[in-house]
Amino acid sequence: MATIEIAGVRHVYELTAPTTFPHALVFVHGWLLSRAYWQPLIERLAVDYQCLSYDLRGFGQSHAISSQEKAEADTRALALNGSNATKEDNSPYSPTAYARDLKCLLQELNISSAWLIGHSLGGTIALWTAQQMPQSVQGVICVNAGGGIYLKESFEQFRAVGTQLVKLRPRWLPLLPLVDLWMTRANVAKAIARSWGRQRIVDLAIAHPEAALGALLDSTTETEINRLPQIVSQLQQPVYFLAGDKDKIMEPKYVRHLASFHPLFQACGENAIEIPECGHLAMLEQTDMVAEQIRAIVTQYK
Repeated sequence: MATIEIAGVRHVYELTAPTTFPHALVFVHGWLLSRAYWQPLIERLAVDYQCLSYDLRGFGQSHAISSQEKAEADTRALALNGSNATKEDNSPYSPTAYARDLKCLLQELNISSAWLIGHSLGGTIALWTAQQMPQSVQGVICVNAGGGIYLKESFEQFRAVGTQLVKLRPRWLPLLPLVDLWMTRANVAKAIARSWGRQRIVDLAIAHPEAALGALLDSTTETEINRLPQIVSQLQQPVYFLAGDKDKIMEPKYVRHLASFHPLFQACGENAIEIPECGHLAMLEQTDMVAEQIRAIVTQYK
């Protein structure tokens, strides 16, 4: 584990040794998670690829942003995005802000060529980063990530439930009996190891409230959802989408919908790949299969 400051905020990351493959694999976790969930996948891939994983600001072991830093970030974002910037553009927890963090991280670590692999919200962040860094980002693989359709009632319910989860979670949540067992079955096709259930509880408990709420609300506005297909359609790099066939959080039809905006889909329709017997945590549920797909995708473009 190593640390680095990005825009005045301490971030935690892990970087494996370089290999002969010319591009690094950069892993971006989802909402209320951490870099930990990528480790089984990285163990399989690190022998052939340099792998970078890190905790988003306010999640895992990375720090959140102070009130003073937030004010400074707002000023920087306004300068970068102009007077027409949306509220999401100015927020330190929006997908665009997290993409700026990732851009800085890659530059600080001298990673000039990378494939970005993002889970759920991390997929959105990866897509935004690819737009910001067209020369450095060679391609994107979205895992359990899709969307681009704003369903008002569904999103309002999702935001309300998520807000209550963030606001009401007790700090003593990890101490509740058997809650980790319940988390081994939440949002997955088959139960995962109990150690991962405990990890999910820990990450839920330690996520900074402002980051958890900000990332949820800023990434699910009507404006943000409608921008995603535009971003995907504009990307010149290859973009692939891995969907869990039993994912109830991001159903395959929504993954295919977002994938359909990319030129690869229009050319051959093969950039959306379903992983069988898989829910919303593909990197844990079907680690070997996800690793195989990543290998097959990135080696095409070596």
